[in-house]
Amino acid sequence: MTYQCKLEIFEGPLDLLLHLLKEQKMDIYDIPIAEITRQYLRYLEMMQEMNLELVGEYLVMAAELTRIKSKILLPAPETDEEPDFGGGEDPRAELMRRLREYQRYRDAAFELRMKEHDRQQVFFRGGEIEIEESSENNELVDATVFDLLKAYQSILDTKTFEKDYEIEITEMSVTDRIQYILDILNSSDSVTFESFFTVLNSKQEIVVTFLAILELMRLKLLRVQQGQHFETIRIYKAADQKTQDAVLQEYQRTIDADPPEPS
Repeated sequence: MTYQCKLEIFEGPLDLLLHLLKEQKMDIYDIPIAEITRQYLRYLEMMQEMNLELVGEYLVMAAELTRIKSKILLPAPETDEEPDFGGGEDPRAELMRRLREYQRYRDAAFELRMKEHDRQQVFFRGGEIEIEESSENNELVDATVFDLLKAYQSILDTKTFEKDYEIEITEMSVTDRIQYILDILNSSDSVTFESFFTVLNSKQEIVVTFLAILELMRLKLLRVQQGQHFETIRIYKAADQKTQDAVLQEYQRTIDADPPEPS
């Protein structure tokens, strides 16, 4: 059975590159292009394994990284001076400039979101205000889709899938897993990302469950957070039961109106 899934929550290739640089503690001013290219292509392979529809810009960036890597590997003329990549500019220079500029814009956007959040905590004198008590850790940070992909790969690495040559047809839908996940979240304050996969033994179950989590992120029905980047990921519900039902009804109508192509 083939699953085709198009999700609009992937930020973009520059976000993926910044994520990899932070994860591997690499210097944005001196990018090890061979290693970053290998890591980038590994993420693309994971997306393709799940039949996620890749936006063209991801593939363009993959080609660009490969081009830069090839140019760096070309032998430079032998001189007494420092290597200057054939008398021209460092092939990585434009990519590093784009990443630094993009990081500045992203950091500025984060600062604006924090200011908006701080502003929402200011209450003016007026009518009675009902404040919800929350036991959540204020230090939590949002986990990105790439954090989830990393955790997903770690889960696959810990699983052993036996090869079975008996033909077995198993029907499993993302919609069913969405409801399963919401049922768990509605009965708990939060759960770890890994706990959804503890009792799953087939790759099919793992892939569909992961796609369901991504869909719920896109539908804004759950929040994915961690204490610090690359730490344990926890998942929280982001809407009450009434909102969940309304969103899922609209989601089901969209699926019924646009059935998947036969594979």
